[in-house]
Amino acid sequence: MAAAQTPETSACPETGCRYRLTPAQLLAEAERLVSIHQFADAAPMLKALESVPTLAMETRFLKGYSAIESGDVDGAISDFRSILSARPDQTRVRLELARALMMKGKLGSADHHFKLAGEDKALPEDVLRAVRQNRGILRDQRRWNFSLDLGFAPDSNITNGTSAETVDVNFGPFRLPLTLDPQARQKSGVGQNAAMSGSFRTALSKTAKLLIDTDTQATNYKGKAADDFAVQIAIGPEFALSDSSSLSFQAIGSQRWYGGKIAARGGGVRTAVQYEFSNGQRIGVSLDARFNKSGFSAAYDGWSYGAYATYERVVARSLIASANIFARREKLTSASYSGMETGASIGLGGELPLGITAGITGGISRAAFDAPIALFSDEARKDWRLNARAQIGLRSMRVLGFSPSVTYSFSKSNSSLTLYDSDRHRIRFGFARYF
Repeated sequence: MAAAQTPETSACPETGCRYRLTPAQLLAEAERLVSIHQFADAAPMLKALESVPTLAMETRFLKGYSAIESGDVDGAISDFRSILSARPDQTRVRLELARALMMKGKLGSADHHFKLAGEDKALPEDVLRAVRQNRGILRDQRRWNFSLDLGFAPDSNITNGTSAETVDVNFGPFRLPLTLDPQARQKSGVGQNAAMSGSFRTALSKTAKLLIDTDTQATNYKGKAADDFAVQIAIGPEFALSDSSSLSFQAIGSQRWYGGKIAARGGGVRTAVQYEFSNGQRIGVSLDARFNKSGFSAAYDGWSYGAYATYERVVARSLIASANIFARREKLTSASYSGMETGASIGLGGELPLGITAGITGGISRAAFDAPIALFSDEARKDWRLNARAQIGLRSMRVLGFSPSVTYSFSKSNSSLTLYDSDRHRIRFGFARYF
């Protein structure tokens, strides 16, 4: 045993000597044995150390390291996640978790943890280079990902309608109040919803890949009047401009059903460029143009053009902050429904102690339309639109691979036309799984 050990007796009996170690001495010896890959000899020491709460993190890390080096990748992942649930600031643990996830083939999750770990300014340069190299390997190897999110949501305004009971309308030189049909007004309810998204990437050449992205959203309410379903697919090439930047071009097709009818069907193109800095920052810019044909009225047929910019950075080792700006132009058959909207949003989300994930976002936009709706006003409509969202989840809890979450969302439109004033509160209880 180590020289620091103190024998309980000055002479050893025939059955052998017994030694008494402090927890710190036992941990040091276990760490030494693990470092030389004597995992079987270290195992009973680590088992004994489990009863020492003050050394729980160090003990679990050595258990996790022993497990991954012995081929028990699932056990290692469990141990490393347990540590990060309490101490998300532990960069070494996060690097080992990323390595284990990479070995398990969970490339998206591995890249996420490498990204968070790479933000630690205390990492040596050679470790940072290894992190960047691993992320590059993951980008090359990652062929597909898929997520499924199921839930239900009490909603204060399933139709996104106005709370006003009457609106003023132009009747020749006069303005008269008109009572709104109850179907056009705010209505509450509880909906069942599902969201599915997936992507597939395959190499076309050394510097190009084919991207296929799909997104599906479905919300079902009692009856059909407010049911909302949408699907979108995008396909096209992505070119690697460098180790940290890429450029993509995709054709887009989409369709939306509302109230049991086809609300919109369209297609177009999208281009995007992304650049990742070495210190956990990323910037992305995308442009799109698409034509939509409405199933409700030809007045809503026409083109939509959008420009979007996103900036992200890792903060506090386990959180990601983001800022977004956008501009969107609608050029429809009816000038009254055509217009320009510009806005911005900010957000913060990531991992907290106890295996909790949390995020919060907020945004504001201004919409101005090209022409008045003659029935309601002589002036073109203008809106201020607000939105906010807060989510909390428990990734440490899994049932059949699904983790629970609760999301509160709020939106409000303050319009120059009372008919378009609205506010909406929704609380969603969901279960998500990431493949």
